Amino acid sequence: MSENIPPMPVLVDGPPAAQTPLLHLDSPGRVRRETLKQILRSKTFVLGAIVTLFWLGCALLGKTLVPYDPINESFAPSYESPAWSHPFGLDRNGRDVLVRIIVGARSVIEVAPAATLLGVGLGSMLGLLMGYFGRWVDNVVGRILDAVLAIPLIVLAILILTALSAGNEGISVSSWQLIVVIGIAFTPPVARTVRSAVLAERDLDYVQAAKLRGERPPYIMFAEILPNVTGPIIVEGTVRLGYAVFTVATLAFLGYGPQPPSPDWGLQIAEQYADISLAWWAVVFPALAIATLVVAINLIADSVQQVLDE
Repeated sequence: MSENIPPMPVLVDGPPAAQTPLLHLDSPGRVRRETLKQILRSKTFVLGAIVTLFWLGCALLGKTLVPYDPINESFAPSYESPAWSHPFGLDRNGRDVLVRIIVGARSVIEVAPAATLLGVGLGSMLGLLMGYFGRWVDNVVGRILDAVLAIPLIVLAILILTALSAGNEGISVSSWQLIVVIGIAFTPPVARTVRSAVLAERDLDYVQAAKLRGERPPYIMFAEILPNVTGPIIVEGTVRLGYAVFTVATLAFLGYGPQPPSPDWGLQIAEQYADISLAWWAVVFPALAIATLVVAINLIADSVQQVLDE
């Protein structure tokens, strides 16, 4: 008989045991933290970040770090070759090339990130509109962007900057004009990238659920879809930053940027390249400064893209 009697429950005094919450291993916060850790563990990212931060420091603190005046100081004779006293030599006017390179980083750094931010911001908004609404919105905006993309970036920038400075003697271009022009030129490719990402998201269940809840299109685009397409936007932004640095230097070389006696890198090359056979250092070292910054940003972009694609 005793074998058929069910066991009695055991009562334990005290508060009930706390239940361990279920861990959401794929929560957005955890995914972002793991992605950031993978990016920071990348050797190419670390190398690119170190070089980029070095030039950023030069841009912010350059004038306080250098011992000579980058504009007015003159050491005779002109075009003195590199030596211990002047590691990068002297330019045509007897100014220290290393000092001018350090200080000249500011004119590039203050324009390129702002232009990239403007281009990525405008491009992301247009890409969201094109990808979400489609139909005539996609067709009209897409045709306009195609027309802009048909013109090479440098040619488009020169045309706009020339028109903006048509009333002045010569070419006088301010930093904000460079930022606006380069940002507008970067908008079409960014919009195309974001549009493709939005097209892959707009028919998924979470978007349809938001529509069934009666959410408005702006909310769906910016609160639902945008967080899920930030990966391509971040990659596009880092790539465009490298293009922006090169574009700023190229425009300065062509005369659409800071004017003499500015230590801008592109302007230094433009002023000295005719005498490269006499003083190669006055051209090569500013060009290497541009190359190192562009390559460093591209290393960062490649590292971020590899992690996000995994």
